[in-house]
Order: sequence, then C-alpha cells, then structure tokens
Amino acid sequence: MNGYISLRNKILTILKNELPDYLHYHGIHHTLDVLKVCNVYVRREKIKSHQAKLLRLTVLLHDIGFVRDEENHEEAGVEIAKELLAEFNFSKRDIGKVQNMILATKIPQNPQNELEKIICDVDLDYLGRSDYHPISELLFSELKERGKISTKMDWIKMQIDFLRMHKFHTSFAKKNREPEKQRRIKELEEIL
Repeated sequence: MNGYISLRNKILTILKNELPDYLHYHGIHHTLDVLKVCNVYVRREKIKSHQAKLLRLTVLLHDIGFVRDEENHEEAGVEIAKELLAEFNFSKRDIGKVQNMILATKIPQNPQNELEKIICDVDLDYLGRSDYHPISELLFSELKERGKISTKMDWIKMQIDFLRMHKFHTSFAKKNREPEKQRRIKELEEIL
C-alpha cells in the first residue's frame, strides 16, 4: 500500500487545520484516541497488514466529514475519503471498504463484517472506560455550543437513553467494556 504514511499525514493535517474549534469532542484528540484503541485491536486480533492499514485509515477519516457538514458528517466523510484515497491510487475495492466502515459508525450502528464491528467499537470505546465522564463532558460542551442540548439534566437523560440503546459488537468489547458501561448507566440514573 504505497503512500499510506503520506496519506495519514495529509488526513491529520486536514483534521488539525480544518475541524471547527467548537468540536470539543469530535476533535483530532478523539481521532487519535480511537487510533490508539484501534492499534490495540489490530495486535489483539492479529489483523493482516493491508486490512490493518485500511482500518487505521478509516479511523483517521471517520469524522473528517465535520470539515464539510456537521449534520451528515459520515456521508461527507465518505466523499472526502473517496477523493483522498483516489488521489493516492487506492483501488475501488479498498475505497469501498473504507467508505462502508465510515458509514458503519453512523448511529445507530449497523456493522456488517468484522472490520466494521471493530471500527464501531473503537469509536465508542470510551463508553466502557474509566475516563467516560471527562470525555462525555466534552461531548456535552460540543452539543451545547452547537445548540443541540441546553441543560445538564437533558444531557443526562440523553446519555442514559444512548447508553441503553448502544451495543458493543466485538467479543472483547462485550466482555471488557459492557460491564463498565452498565455501571455508567446506574451512576447516571442515580443522578436523576
């Protein structure tokens, strides 16, 4: 896969320079956190090199659509991915895989294969981690600034509903993230 490093650097530059400042959650720090979790999955699941690179590129691209359209960022991200991957001579098949993985992250998630399950779980890995609360606060700030939510109590209700609806897809996340996510639900319910 020629040009992987150059493409990765180009994507990171776009994210750093073009994502709006009010994306407190969906900033480059989120992408890098998801990439770190993805790398753990790649090693744990022994994903072959080519597939691993496609997965990593998808992680880097999964929220890039925010530079064009915050309401439909997955669809915008699919278009940006197509442009960038074509520029670096990726095959139509690989471009399609990346596009499908990006779309799999759209809520409600509906992954169709193992790579799509992984991208969904790494994207929302924090839901079952001990750093849930500070990360969740970033999302609250972002949504509040975007006018999507106004009060903390509405936010807590939204989070409870989201956490109840959300499902992890990989066996690792089901075993190691779901129990912590269930604790978050109970904590939030106690606040109400």
